[in-house]
Amino acid sequence: MSEKKVSLLEGFKAFLMRGNVIDLAVAVVIGAAFTNIVNAVVKGIINPLVGAFGTQDLDNYSSCLQGPCTTDPKTGEMDGIEILWGSVLSATLSFLITAAVVYFLMVLPMAKYLARRAAMQAAKEGVQETIEVSELEVLKEIRDELVSQRTGGAPGPESGGAGGAAAGPREDR
Repeated sequence: MSEKKVSLLEGFKAFLMRGNVIDLAVAVVIGAAFTNIVNAVVKGIINPLVGAFGTQDLDNYSSCLQGPCTTDPKTGEMDGIEILWGSVLSATLSFLITAAVVYFLMVLPMAKYLARRAAMQAAKEGVQETIEVSELEVLKEIRDELVSQRTGGAPGPESGGAGGAAAGPREDR
């Protein structure tokens, strides 16, 4: 029975130590902290700008769908059907601000960084490939030169003509 508990604990530890679980936890914590910033921007900047045209609190914008929308002061109940479209507008603005900040301050710079890194990696691989091709060409020239020296023939056109003088002494074999 203790072996099963140990394996459960080991499995749980392995689950927690996976990179994606840690990344997700960090994202949730940062997202929660970022929500406070977005709410402050909406309340401190967006609502006053909207307030220049109407009320400063978007939650006060509403329309009455049916009947007169009046509140009974004694019971606090609403007569009629009230549509609170100001709350929807406020939530939509919060979402758009959050999305814009995340995109322009996090996603776009990271995408540019990764593209620049991929380009440097591709250039590095291209240089490595060029070096390999150059080495291959040099090795082919050396091979052709050695073959021409062994056979005693004229060097090939790709060998550069340096092996012709070495072919003379082989005749005395």
